[in-house]
Parts: sequence; structure tokens; C-alpha cells
Amino acid sequence: MIFRCKFFRMRRIAASAAVLLMSLCGAVQFYAHSLPDHFYTDADRPLSVATALPVTFTRRTPSVPQGQEAQLRLFGMFPVKTVSLTTLGPANVYVGGEPFGIRMLMAGVMVISLSEVQAVSGSCCPAAEAGIREGDIIEAVNGRRISSNADIQQAVADSCGEAVAVAVRRGEMLKTVSVQPAYVAEAQRWQTGMWVRDSTAGIGTMTYYTRTQSGQIAFAGLGHAVCDADTGAQIPLASGDVIAVSVRDIVSGSAGRPGELLGRFDIGESIGMLSANTSCGIFGSVIRLPQKQIAVPLGFRQDITRGEALMYTTIDGTAPRPYRIEIEEIRGDDDALRNLVIHVTDTALLENTGGIVQGMSGSPILQNGRLIGAVTHVFVRDPTRGYGIFAENMYAQTAALAASAA
Repeated sequence: MIFRCKFFRMRRIAASAAVLLMSLCGAVQFYAHSLPDHFYTDADRPLSVATALPVTFTRRTPSVPQGQEAQLRLFGMFPVKTVSLTTLGPANVYVGGEPFGIRMLMAGVMVISLSEVQAVSGSCCPAAEAGIREGDIIEAVNGRRISSNADIQQAVADSCGEAVAVAVRRGEMLKTVSVQPAYVAEAQRWQTGMWVRDSTAGIGTMTYYTRTQSGQIAFAGLGHAVCDADTGAQIPLASGDVIAVSVRDIVSGSAGRPGELLGRFDIGESIGMLSANTSCGIFGSVIRLPQKQIAVPLGFRQDITRGEALMYTTIDGTAPRPYRIEIEEIRGDDDALRNLVIHVTDTALLENTGGIVQGMSGSPILQNGRLIGAVTHVFVRDPTRGYGIFAENMYAQTAALAASAA
């Protein structure tokens, strides 16, 4: 009888051990799949990641020159995977939240529509027949740099009906196509059938400011690229100004109808210059810092947890204030850089705006005293919710721009 009790006890222990082992294997596989293969880090503090079960970092000798690597281990014992590391900082930034205006001149002109023209020989669209599409960037015609619609019209007129060589950029691809203009008797000129845009303007929200080694005050805003309103294509930046803006009114958002901050541009001199329009946002420099700036350390994705956070934004005048939000989802790597799902819970903001509205893009998100992200998009069907980008993605772009300028 004693032998049978010991036997069953051993079986229970073995079964429990098997269940524990399976659970550990499942946890290791889960973290190996869910945690990213790359982390940004701060040189002045130990590596850690916010997970339900403790996952530790152990730095190791890199397998590639100039690289940094770490071994992730569950409970400090069970290997999860090896990840690459990039050190940013130690990085401290000044929290934004102020509205700002931009005036952008494009590098080239963007084709926003194609239409047929009534030529002597009939209806046609020479640009479309040559393979030009909406969203393409026209950089040159017959070797002449293009910066406006007038430049294209002059280059086509100078061809006197001969085919023109048009340099077209589509994404990363640059090619030259031959466009045969058509003579439109009513307009008494040669036409190609394409409508273009050479500049744009709008408002957004500053995410952060930082001082560069050269003494400039660099800024980052929007959290996403400035895109053309008609084509949705990212606008190539040639040059641009930063303009002071004050929020004068609000169009509240509701399900199916995004709201909007209505701002007034200061007609005085520009307060800064634009240097880059990227998928992570707008970057540049300003003449001076706004008053009463809050300095905070940069937060990384491994610092972020679901739960309460603060969003700094401006809904009246020029002074930002914090509003309560909830981080509902941490999505990690995302081609569209929609890394966070956030939910506005602050009653004051909900009463005034209905949630997230256009113009709030770039509003900084803070959690546990660190800048962790910025608002980027609103859910059209639910304006109380939206997406955010990791602050580390924006700061990496700031660091890259500073390095290229050095």
C-alpha cells in the first residue's frame, strides 16, 4: 500500500513537471515570436523589457563588426533568442504638444491627375500614354529641372511639338519616358494632359525638441509623412518653413466623420526650417524653444506597458496641456509605423473634440515620465481611438539627420 502511494505521488510529480516544462516551452516560443529582433537602448541604464514573465537581457560579443547583440533569457535561465541593439543616447528631449504650420516646396512636381485633351487628331492623354501615373514626381523635362507647373508648360512649349524627355521618379525608381505633346487649338498651345502640384501647406503638432552638438534646436513632429491630399503619395521635400500657429476653433469628431483643429497662421517670419519629410514624421530646426518646456528621458518600446499614459496637445491657443489616455495595444514592428493603439479617456478632451482630430498628429505620449510615442492617426469609426508611433523610431531619424549634417 505504501509502495502504491509512493508510485502515484511520483506520477503526479512527473505529470506536474511535464506540464511545467510544456508551459516554459510555450512561454519561450511566445516571447521568441512576439518580441522584436532589434531593440533601441540607452547607454546609461540597464536593459529590461516590460513582459508578464521576467525576460532578461545579457549583452554578448557581436557576430558582426560594429554590431551590438544581447541574449534574451526567460527567468534569466532559458534562452529565448539573440537580438541586435542600437544605442540612442543617453537621450533627453523637450516635450512638444504645440501646434505648428508648414509650407513645403516639393523636389520636382507631383502629378495629381491625368486627363484627356482635345487635340486636332481627337481626344488623348499624352502623359498617360507614355506611362506616367498619378503620384509620380516630375523632376526634369529635356534635362531642365522642374519646380513648378509653369516650368513644365514652358519646356513643352519650347519643344514646338517634338517629343519631350520627362524624368519621372516613382518611389525609389527614376526613369525617363518620352511624351509626345498634343496641340490643343482652343488653348493654342501644346499640352500633355497632366495636372501637377509643386507645394503644400498644413498644420500639425510638435512631438519633441532636442539640442544638437552644433547648438541648433532640432524638432520632430507629425509622426507620419506629409502626403499629397489627392494622391496619398509622400511629398518629396525640397525646402520648407515652420510657421507659428494658434488654434482658434475645433470641429469635433464623430463616428465616420473625423474632426479637425482649425488654426490661424502667424503671417510674420518663419520660426524654423524643414529638413526632412519621412515616414516617421517631419523634421527640422526652430529658432528658439517655446516657454515652460518639460525635459524628459526618451522611452523605448521595452519600457511601454498597457495602461494609463498622457497625451500632450493643444486645443486652444498655443499652450499644450496633458490629457489622459489608455494604451490598449503595443503592436511592435509595423510597416505603417502604427506601433500603438491608444484610447482617449480624458473627459475634458472628449467633451471638446470628441477624441483625436486632424491636426493632433505628432502629439507626444508620455508614460512613467518618459516620452514613448506620438499620436499619428484616428480611427474613422471611433474618434476616441487611434494609432501612435514609437518615439524611438522618430528619435532614430533625428540622430541620422544629425549624423549626416555633421
